[in-house]
Amino acid sequence: MDLQDIWNTVFSFQDYAEILPLVTNSLIAGALLGLVGGMIGIFVMLRDMAFAVHGIAELSFAGAAFALLIGANVVFGSLIGSVVAALVLGMMGAAAKDRNSIIGVLMPFGLGLGILFLALYEGRSANKFGLLTGQIVAVDQVQLGLLAVCSVVVLIALVAMWRPLTFISVDPAVATARGIPAAKLSVAFMLVLGLAVALSIQVVGSLLVLSLLITPAAAAMRVSANPVITVSLSVFFAVTSVVGGILLALAGSLPISPYVTTISFLIYVVCRLIAWRRDRVRHLKTAALAA
Repeated sequence: MDLQDIWNTVFSFQDYAEILPLVTNSLIAGALLGLVGGMIGIFVMLRDMAFAVHGIAELSFAGAAFALLIGANVVFGSLIGSVVAALVLGMMGAAAKDRNSIIGVLMPFGLGLGILFLALYEGRSANKFGLLTGQIVAVDQVQLGLLAVCSVVVLIALVAMWRPLTFISVDPAVATARGIPAAKLSVAFMLVLGLAVALSIQVVGSLLVLSLLITPAAAAMRVSANPVITVSLSVFFAVTSVVGGILLALAGSLPISPYVTTISFLIYVVCRLIAWRRDRVRHLKTAALAA
């Protein structure tokens, strides 16, 4: 395969105008997932739980693979796996050190189970590959309805616990002293996070879920410390990554995940450069005033 063949595989806009109207459901689903990922990603960053996202994704992958093996709904299998992982982490890993050790145990177990179920599955290889790399370009009305309901549940839960969850994420000791039920809130957040992870796997697959739940929030937090601006930017970056990835994926013959992760990474790099430039200017001004 030469460079021209590689380029045509990645970007080929032949019949693009005819294909675009067929993926309306996918674009709506992508926007919903971007909204969910952008909002919950802020708390993931505040609570230093990026590793937990990856751990939940592995058990979510195992649940989806088992559902695929027995002919059940893959989305429900993914949700069950995520909820189980979230409950285990929420109830057993309150401290960061304990949580990370539990995740380190769960991750290889979940990945091993998933690989076992996929090895036993005798159906289309594309179904196996989609669990790892995402397959949102074929969303029907039933899937869109389920995704919309789950997204609304996540968003309502986040809004309901926003202030106390922010408090315990920033200063857990003071929050506990003020009477906020930190343990119960942590378990509730883990359940919401598990649901968000299960939804995100449909876009980028279990291997690259961090690009949707971590990278947009990390990028937003590099350029602003204002809570409202940070959340708004995180959602904007996540929606841009997902919707942009879907639109670009239609132009090629690759899975959607490389496009989503590349856009997300480029946004993060730009935000890092903006933050570096801002800090450098601030340092030079401080040095000039001191002189």
